[in-house]
Amino acid sequence: MRMRTSLQPSGFRNQNFTLNYCVVDLVYWRDVKTTGVVFGASLLLLLSLMACSIVSVISYIGLALLSVTISFRIYKGILQAIQKSDEGHPFKQYLDQEVALPEDMVHKYSDMVLAKLNKTIAEVRRLFLVEDLVDSIKFAVLMWILTYVGALFNGLTLLILGLIAVFSCPIVYEKHQAQIDHYLSLVNNQVKDIVGKIQAKVPGMKRKTE
Repeated sequence: MRMRTSLQPSGFRNQNFTLNYCVVDLVYWRDVKTTGVVFGASLLLLLSLMACSIVSVISYIGLALLSVTISFRIYKGILQAIQKSDEGHPFKQYLDQEVALPEDMVHKYSDMVLAKLNKTIAEVRRLFLVEDLVDSIKFAVLMWILTYVGALFNGLTLLILGLIAVFSCPIVYEKHQAQIDHYLSLVNNQVKDIVGKIQAKVPGMKRKTE
């Protein structure tokens, strides 16, 4: 049992490394063709959801896939009948493949999701019950800003903008890292100065550690 326990973290680390490596390759456009397909398909799906309901989009995608597979199945059947060949089912190699999710991976990611959920719940409770006045005020300002964002954009629009940002910001940052870091540092210093002045002038806003 000890040997099994020591081997699991190594396997999980390898899976995490492979997954992270694939994600990095996608967002940094290492393989332009693969990234283009993923980005284009995701963007097309979100744009479709803006025009139709999710039920309609899923139905249309299912019909499109079935149209392709059924047509190909009939085509291969007619071709085999004409050539009098015995190649069998054209999708046999895919039908024989195992498609079940590994139990260890399911348990691992479910535990990760549960840990993140519990952490989020604890953080939300801390903010709403004003454990730290400064953090709660920052959260209130964020909620206030989001009310204006919500009035301008719906959820799908934000998802589309987020998708575009995910596939554009990393590559832009990679090419202009020095300039971006410089301006971000200036903005960060300005924000710290403003927060520091507010904490110094308003009673009760200093952190407990201070």
